[in-house]
Amino acid sequence: MKKQTHFKIPAAAQAVLDGCSKSVQLFEDYESFVDASLGGPGNLEFEVKYNVPGKGEVVEAIVHKVTNGISANYIEPYMRRRDPDTMVIADDKPTDKERYSDRYGKSFDALREETFDWLKSQELAYFFFKIGLYENSPYGMALAPANAGFFAMGLAMLQKIVPVSDIPEGTEIYAVVYVAPPFRHTHFNGKQIVVHNRLDSNYEIFSYNLYPGPSAKKGIYGVLLTIGEEEGWATTHCSAVESVSPYDNVTRFMHEGASGGGKSEMLQHIVREPSGEVLIGTNTITGEKRTIQIPRFCEIRPVCDDMATVNPSVQTESRRLRLMDAENSWFIRTDNITGYGIDPVLEKVTINATKPLLFMNIKTHPGGTALIWNHIEDAPGKPCPNPRVIVPREMFDAVDTAVHIDVRSFGVRTPPCSAEEATYGVLGLFHFLPPALAWLWRLVSPRGHANPSIISSGKGMESEGVGSYWPFATGKKVRHANLLLDQIAEKTDTRYVLTPNQFVGVWKVGFRAQLLMREYLTRRGNSKFRPDQISQARCPLLGYELEFLTIEGSKIPSRFLKTYKQPEVGFEGYDKGAAILTEFFKKELEQYRTPELSELGHRIIDTCLNNGTVEDYEKLITRK
Repeated sequence: MKKQTHFKIPAAAQAVLDGCSKSVQLFEDYESFVDASLGGPGNLEFEVKYNVPGKGEVVEAIVHKVTNGISANYIEPYMRRRDPDTMVIADDKPTDKERYSDRYGKSFDALREETFDWLKSQELAYFFFKIGLYENSPYGMALAPANAGFFAMGLAMLQKIVPVSDIPEGTEIYAVVYVAPPFRHTHFNGKQIVVHNRLDSNYEIFSYNLYPGPSAKKGIYGVLLTIGEEEGWATTHCSAVESVSPYDNVTRFMHEGASGGGKSEMLQHIVREPSGEVLIGTNTITGEKRTIQIPRFCEIRPVCDDMATVNPSVQTESRRLRLMDAENSWFIRTDNITGYGIDPVLEKVTINATKPLLFMNIKTHPGGTALIWNHIEDAPGKPCPNPRVIVPREMFDAVDTAVHIDVRSFGVRTPPCSAEEATYGVLGLFHFLPPALAWLWRLVSPRGHANPSIISSGKGMESEGVGSYWPFATGKKVRHANLLLDQIAEKTDTRYVLTPNQFVGVWKVGFRAQLLMREYLTRRGNSKFRPDQISQARCPLLGYELEFLTIEGSKIPSRFLKTYKQPEVGFEGYDKGAAILTEFFKKELEQYRTPELSELGHRIIDTCLNNGTVEDYEKLITRK
C-alpha cells in the first residue's frame, strides 16, 4: 500500500496495511461500500462468514441488496442488540471500567499482535473519517476484512467518511478501529467484545463482533468522551430538535436518557387516530382510551439523534447550553413502527431514499424494498425488539449549525404501576426539575422497563450510569459527574423537564408523554408558570407536577399529571412506587461520594440521602 505523504497514520495501522498478503482497498465515500457489502457488483445476496478453528465455517450475517440500500440480518438473535458488558480496557490509564487483564487474567499485548496478524492475512478495506463534527475535531481510520463491507458502511455513514485529499496537511490520525469478527468465537465464547486501548499518541478500538452499536457507534462515542474528559467537556447522550409553534414561537429541546429513553422518538411527529384525534393513552386494566383534539402540530426541525457535542468552541456567553450534532448519520430504532402510517416522515425518507441506507434486523428479500415495520423475528411470533436503519442526517433536512437549548428533558422508560403491583412507574405526563435534581437524574440514569436496545441482565431496575453515556466512557465516573454538574450550574437559563415513556400509572402511553410535552412547551415559550399551575410533587425526586394542562383548548385529565389520582394507583400504589424509586437513587448515588466529587456535588447527593424537599434542591443551584 502506498504511504500517505501529507498526514501521519499510526505505526501499527501502517504496518498492517504494508504487511497485508492480499488485496488492500481504500474507500473514500460510503456509497462504494454497497458493492463491497455484497461481495462484488451484481450480487443480490451475500453471506458474511469466516472459518473458525474448531467450529468450521460460521455465518455471521446475511446481506441483501434492496432498492433503498443494503439490508443485513444477523444469524444469532444475541447479535441483534448491544451487550452492555462489551467494553474492556487494555491500557493502564485511570479507569473505573473493567480492564482486559482483570477479566481475562493476562495482558492484551499478545491478542493485539494476533489481531494484527489475522488482519494481514485477509483482504482488507480501509478508510478515514471525522470524529465528531465540531471545528478542528480529530480524524480516525478503520481497517476491516473486505467481506464485512456492511459493517464498514455503517461506520462510514455514522462518522462521516472523508477522502484522503480532504485530510489537512500534517494531520495525525488519532483513532483506529480494527475489526476482527471471528475472534469473538475463538477468544470470547461468542460474546460481543470491544477492547479500548488508550495509547499516549493515539486511540485503538478492537471490534471483535459485527454489530455496529458497541464499536462503530458507541466505540467512537467513547473516543469523544475520552477527549472531553481530558479537555473538560462532555459529549451528551441526547437528541435535539427545534420546534416551531403555529404562532412562530421557536423552542429548542434536548432530550437525554438511557437506551430506550425516547431520544430518536423526540424527533418524530405525533400520529393522529383515524378520527383525527390524538390518543393520550389506553388504560391497561379497563381498555378505556383517552384522546384530545390538537388542530395543528408544531413544525419539527431535527438537530441531532443520539449524540451532541458541547465542545467549548460552540459555547457563547449565553446562560443556555449550546450544542451541535456529533454524528453524520443516525442509527434509528424502529421497534415502535409496526405498520404503515405510524411515522410518515421516516417511512417516506427510508422507502424513497435518495442515497443507499443500511437496514439491520429488518425482514427483506434480495432485490426488494426494505420496509422499516417488517421486523425480523428472534423466534416464531417474537419480533426482534431492535430493528434499525442508518440514515444520513442530510436526508432529514436537519439543522446544520449549533443551537442554544431552551428545554433539557430526561426520558425514563417506566413500567405500569398500580396499588396491587407497585413499581417506579409513578411519573406523571411530565415534571419540572430544579437544576440540582436534574443532575441527580443524570447520575442515576435509570435504564428502565423492557429496554429494546440492549440485552438486559434481568435484575429489575438498573442504572445506565453517569450521563446515561457511562457504558461508552473509558475513564472515571466522578470526573464525568463533575463535568455534567459544571455544565448544569453554568447554564441556568435552560429549563429541566422529566418525562416518562411507555406507561403513566396504569395507562399505556408509548412516547406520547414527551411529544405532548414538546407541543405544550413550544407554545408556552419562556413564559413563567403561575403559582396555581404547578406544585411540589408528592415524591420530591419528581420535582414539580402540573395542577392542570391545556393544549389548544383541550384539557389533559389530571390522572395523567398525578398518577395517584388514578383509582387503580391511589396514594398506596404511588407511595410504594416512590419508595422504590427513592431507594434506587440512594443505592446508586453512594458510588459518587468520593473525595474527587466537587463540594457542590456532595451537597446535592447529601440532600437526596437526607430526604430533602424540592425547595432544598432549589437552594443548591441558584437560577440567575
